[in-house]
Amino acid sequence: MTNAEPRTPRTVVPIEHALLIADAFDQAKVTELRHSVADCARAAGLRGERLDDFVLAVNELITNAVRHGGGQGWLRLWGEPGLVLCEVSDHGRGIDTRRLDNRDRPAPETAGGWGLWLARELTDVMEVETGPAGTTVRITTASAPTEQHTGRHRSD
Repeated sequence: MTNAEPRTPRTVVPIEHALLIADAFDQAKVTELRHSVADCARAAGLRGERLDDFVLAVNELITNAVRHGGGQGWLRLWGEPGLVLCEVSDHGRGIDTRRLDNRDRPAPETAGGWGLWLARELTDVMEVETGPAGTTVRITTASAPTEQHTGRHRSD
């Protein structure tokens, strides 16, 4: 079998800029995954308080997935120029839209309800897709503070 015409070289376009982690997790993997996220986010350019805040936000999201999303979840962490992004998904029953729309800080004596609020406050952007088949939360943090942030990193 021969080809009369030479093959045209293919151009491969990456789906994501730099996938750092793609992993399923459950309660037993939370600590290990948090350490991996810290190492990868540092390698992607986050430093100091921005690194600590990002890792804490991711930890809140993976803990929420385990507690409220069926005991397990999936995490993807990747970098884009000047950004680190993380997406945590689960197959829980979804989050009530009233809860998502509430941007108020939970009362100090409240035992639960801090996870999404913290993730929103500690990162530059948080997006949530939720429904009866599960929830996906994506957080984004820039390597350096941005004017866009509406949480605690805002420069006033």
